[in-house]
Amino acid sequence: MTTMLGYLRVSTEEQAHSGLGLEAQRDTIQRYADAHGWDVVWYMDEGLSAKSLDRPQLQAALTRLHVIPKRRDVDGIVVAKLDRLSRSVHDFSGILKLAAARKWAVVAIDLGVDTSTPTGKLVANVMMSVAEWEREVIGERTSVAMQAAKRQGRHMGRVSTLPQATGDRLMTLRATHTLAATAAQLNVEKLTTATGTVWTVGTVANVQKRLTAV
Repeated sequence: MTTMLGYLRVSTEEQAHSGLGLEAQRDTIQRYADAHGWDVVWYMDEGLSAKSLDRPQLQAALTRLHVIPKRRDVDGIVVAKLDRLSRSVHDFSGILKLAAARKWAVVAIDLGVDTSTPTGKLVANVMMSVAEWEREVIGERTSVAMQAAKRQGRHMGRVSTLPQATGDRLMTLRATHTLAATAAQLNVEKLTTATGTVWTVGTVANVQKRLTAV
């Protein structure tokens, strides 16, 4: 039988209102699970926002999911609403990429995202494409601004150095992960590139090349 991690979250403000939403979230997930014949193992963060993925129970759930498929005892993570998992499109995109690389499912019931189904996987891919488009647009705008500044004789930007801890983490991940899985995990852990952007397959490959050349 399929076993999913049911993730529940309430912020400090919601918690102050007698745990507003916890039971509703649990009920929504349980009904969805019953309809699909799933067992559910519960993880819950109370009094924490979704501004980042740095939440104890969420990290525990992601760690449990990160085990290689043949040894993993669960099949994915399910939330009643996407904002229970993350309010950041980029964070959610990173989770989706990590899930695809490690072959576990992500389900956000309110949006119809269920990567265990073809339709849900399509919705997830659209969301990831939108996130990638947003990054490219931001990068293009930055490039245009820098070129304009250069023509005007102005310096724009700063010299950035990748923190050693981030470089060490990248190399550790690459020992057992593909380029795509490494990029996804670094994004999930909120470890940005030297310029503060999200990781892609290309940036992981380039940084690894530089680090191994030292």
